Amino acid sequence: MAESLLVTEPHPGVRLLTINRPDRRNALDQATYSALSAALEAAGVDDGVRAVVLTGAGGCFTAGNDLADFQDMPDEAEPVAALAFLDVIARFPKPLVAAVEGFAIGIGTTMLLHCDLAYAGETARFRLPFVNLGLCPEGASSYLLPLVAGTKRAAELLLLGAPFGAAEAQDAGLVNAVTEEGAALALAMEKAVALAALPPRAVAVTKRLLRHGTADAVANALAAEAEQFRALRLTPAAQTAFAAFFKK
Repeated sequence: MAESLLVTEPHPGVRLLTINRPDRRNALDQATYSALSAALEAAGVDDGVRAVVLTGAGGCFTAGNDLADFQDMPDEAEPVAALAFLDVIARFPKPLVAAVEGFAIGIGTTMLLHCDLAYAGETARFRLPFVNLGLCPEGASSYLLPLVAGTKRAAELLLLGAPFGAAEAQDAGLVNAVTEEGAALALAMEKAVALAALPPRAVAVTKRLLRHGTADAVANALAAEAEQFRALRLTPAAQTAFAAFFKK
């Protein structure tokens, strides 16, 4: 795996994936997306892995897309690695538990919609700034967020793109519980260990049944969002927003 992703097994049956770019607030570049996809694919077919925990190094989950890496892509290019990661995490067959501290921005928030369980430290900060950047939602969040948060709350979070805290993330159904600062990983590991001790086939079937009714809609939302995202990335509004970000 790339150095930007640490893969460890702190408990039998539990694989820990740690996004490791603390100097960039764990922003996700193409290499890190590819490493995450490969790690999830490997865990999915490894009979020794019963549950996976996803977190970030240095007290930060992820600041989302690495805009510098994103901006460097040719106009005609597609963010293939990012799209592949979203497809992999949406189809991941085993329990996936997130531990969020610090920032969870953009895809750092939307990927939580594909985690079975998620826990956040009380000082964690979330944001869905897609419209602010001249873009549209990704990660099937345009479909999944209204399901868990309600239509009005989802519209507020996605259209206005204002930052929000851990308590609001819990109210919106993005995380299961809020812990003291720095304690999210310990709770996520506790839940993952409990999941790893359960009959694996029963766990897998239950997860599949929980998602059976929405799987096709999620796939369709991912495709529709990707098409619009690609088009919006090239618009003057998005380019101006990127330039303002880098200037800041």
